[in-house]
Amino acid sequence: MEKVRAAVCGYGNLGRAVERALAASDDLFPAAVFTRRPQVAAAQTDTPVFELEALFAPHPELDVAILCGSSAYDLAWQTPRCAEFLPFVDSFDIHSQARRHFDEANAAARGAGTVGVVSAGWDPGLFSLDRCLGEAFLPGGHTATFWGKGVSQGHSAAIRGVAGVRDARQYTVPDPLRVAEAREADAPARAAQSLHVRECCVVAEPGADKKRIEREIRSMPGYFEGWRTRVHFVSERWLRRRAGMQHAGRVIRAGRAPDASAHVMERALTLGSNPAFTANVLCACARAAVRLAKSGATGCRTMLDIPPALYHPAGGRFLLQQLL
Repeated sequence: MEKVRAAVCGYGNLGRAVERALAASDDLFPAAVFTRRPQVAAAQTDTPVFELEALFAPHPELDVAILCGSSAYDLAWQTPRCAEFLPFVDSFDIHSQARRHFDEANAAARGAGTVGVVSAGWDPGLFSLDRCLGEAFLPGGHTATFWGKGVSQGHSAAIRGVAGVRDARQYTVPDPLRVAEAREADAPARAAQSLHVRECCVVAEPGADKKRIEREIRSMPGYFEGWRTRVHFVSERWLRRRAGMQHAGRVIRAGRAPDASAHVMERALTLGSNPAFTANVLCACARAAVRLAKSGATGCRTMLDIPPALYHPAGGRFLLQQLL
């Protein structure tokens, strides 16, 4: 079987996890890494490494690009540029800006005749599917999404982009009382901001203005603005001792059917490594993007738009026999 030749764009936690997931796949493999720090990446991998800008050109030797950069600083411009040349997948995760990002990537892909998947991962992505199915199957109800307790990659990266921040990790912590309340059929609908606390653990550069850093974090649109946010300045040693990347989450849909019977739909994830799980989702979406490209499809998709069978490495007959 000829394997799908995938490029990894970005070589941070997520990019390295995607490379490992590709290498472990039976039908995909890492054909190239594109990064701003090629010398650093080349010392860590046997995959051919290239400068980031080299991605934005024709690549007949590649089948798909998986973009692993920061939603806050990279994907808004990288994804539309990549769409001009290759099928693509990204993990853009700023919910409030996802529609605009989709429209820009879709315009670029349609103009170039390519196809891609944006906002792939477990949320947005897998949890988007759960919210959709919950509203479709239990229309008389309310939905609550909880993230954590765990490390948010996107929010942590956003903090690290603030001037004067040497390193940072952001922990999202759900309110257990709100989780219990969300399972009640007649519970009120609540905004996500009232369901969580965002704990920001920040290592500041020596002499940095900590008040300014905290102010910029709290006012960051799409990430912390409007949320219950706590900023803690910690030492590098403290942060290194908490190097794990665990995360968790759940989507709860509760409500009543027309006969007044109460129902709860719930999906929960407990992730030993946020980047490792997200990488598997991105690789499945890369497989789907290549299949869509071979069918002649163009334009942008989200995980809401793709038939589930396209994510799976096996053929349709296997799915009918084993999973139906």
